[in-house]
Amino acid sequence: MLRINISFFSYIETLANTDVFSDKILLQKYKPKEYLLHQGDPVTKVIVINEGITKCFITEENGKEYIPEFLSTGEIMGEIEIMGKKNCLASVEAISEVTAYIIPLSVFEHLLKTDITFNNALLEVEALRVYHTSQKASFQQLYTVEHALEKLLELQEKQQLKISKEDMASYLGITTRTLNRALKKISGEE
Repeated sequence: MLRINISFFSYIETLANTDVFSDKILLQKYKPKEYLLHQGDPVTKVIVINEGITKCFITEENGKEYIPEFLSTGEIMGEIEIMGKKNCLASVEAISEVTAYIIPLSVFEHLLKTDITFNNALLEVEALRVYHTSQKASFQQLYTVEHALEKLLELQEKQQLKISKEDMASYLGITTRTLNRALKKISGEE
């Protein structure tokens, strides 16, 4: 539900504090509702979240949004597009105040070519991403909407955030109307 990667974050933070990269890998602040990446735009940097929570979402041709993940500390974005030479697959928007390490394209490409530790860490990140995506797809197929909604509500309470009904529905892959019915059902009103 909320993706974090402390080991990758620690590696990037250490890298950003070295003499070689301290003036190249910089922290940037984002306010709630501010975009870190825009779907369809060319990607010119890689972003690793330092702290805060973002939503990663895809807007379909019919205007509907799908939220594959909520991302937090240590999660990386933009790397797949750079490696695949593609425009941004999804938009990423800050839900809370966010600080993130910005890795310029030239630095990212340099690290890919010269740093085996970076490559291994990146491979682990991508393997985890595939694992979590498969796990989420399985979860959505095998459990009821109400069960998934209860887990999402627990996350919201634990993280003390306000996730809109529209975002909840987009994350669960359902309509707002279906979400409202599920909310009534789990609250015992039905």
